[in-house]
Amino acid sequence: MQQSTRHQWLFRCWTCAILCLVGNATPAAFAQVFPASLSPEAREQLYGEVDAAYQALERQGNLLKNVVRLVTPTVVHIEATVPVSATNSYRRKPVEEAGSGVIVKIDGTLYVITNRHVIDKSPLEKIEIRFADGQLTHPTNVWSDRSTDVAVMAIQADDHVPARIGNSDKVEIGDFVLAVGSPFGLSHSVTYGIISAKGRRDLRLGNGDIKYQDFMQTDASINPGNSGGPLLNLRGEVVGINTAIASSSGGSEGIGFTIPINMAVLVARQLVSEGRTSRAYMGVRLYRGVEFTNELASRIGLSRPRGALVRSITPEAPAEDAGLRAYDVVIEFDGRTIEDDVHLVKVVGFTPIGKDVDVVVLRDGKRIRLSLRLENRSRYEADQ
Repeated sequence: MQQSTRHQWLFRCWTCAILCLVGNATPAAFAQVFPASLSPEAREQLYGEVDAAYQALERQGNLLKNVVRLVTPTVVHIEATVPVSATNSYRRKPVEEAGSGVIVKIDGTLYVITNRHVIDKSPLEKIEIRFADGQLTHPTNVWSDRSTDVAVMAIQADDHVPARIGNSDKVEIGDFVLAVGSPFGLSHSVTYGIISAKGRRDLRLGNGDIKYQDFMQTDASINPGNSGGPLLNLRGEVVGINTAIASSSGGSEGIGFTIPINMAVLVARQLVSEGRTSRAYMGVRLYRGVEFTNELASRIGLSRPRGALVRSITPEAPAEDAGLRAYDVVIEFDGRTIEDDVHLVKVVGFTPIGKDVDVVVLRDGKRIRLSLRLENRSRYEADQ
């Protein structure tokens, strides 16, 4: 197709659209843009242009199809039954939870990562894992972390395909993504969208157990049953574990949340190797975001609330040894700008135990750099 011919055809389409918008789409104008009849030669030429445009579109569509082909064998459907004895006494029937999971390889062994709330309180024999080829199995062991809603299941299967893990730190707002899961029990359903936002924290999800939050938000359709399934980039790499929706109706309304895969894999590795999670501890109690008001910010010399405002210091903790004080505002931690209290909790919790870090605080309007060594949270309090 010659370039000039393509430009003429596009010009006609745009001209017609403009005429419709401005309200001047008279019969004479339409007749000029789209003649009432085309010669056989002109029709063949137009078919050729349409076919060329379709082939370009089809090449893009093939990318999505190939990603789905790669990913489908790595996604599992999960059904978990909670016995009556583990539920409220007024229930007469067991509670059934359906969700999804993704096969990953950790230290050479295959596991399934999912959400804790999908399999919580279900005994191993009541958790069914169905693979894409129809095989059915039960996990041989389960570990979970309620503070992140991540769970990992051991499986006796060496002939299944693990997913390729991406780097969620490199995901940007606007990136195209695919969500794969079992909405309403319909296994291996695929939806398409973009990353709508990053760093969603302080969300009120479930019973409020999810303490370490750093969700990515997506408009890829997520419904009940998608929980635990993967969010993928267009390279076929898992960048998140879908966990929740914000909805008044219980269905997808374009606001879904996914756990960054870097966080999920870190938690899964700790659970597999240690049987529990180990998190670093700084030793400060913070004002919650809603408590850090404009008035309070003004009193301590800030034009607006920013960073994490220290309420008190835990005795003999790393923060006290480093010289932090009440009403210090933590604005940097280990080279990262701190946005609010929830952000600081997440960053500290996922920094290696024993690491020496620099902390920058605002005190009396001045920036002060301090240094501290993080310790294990379990020395000071039970991890929730």
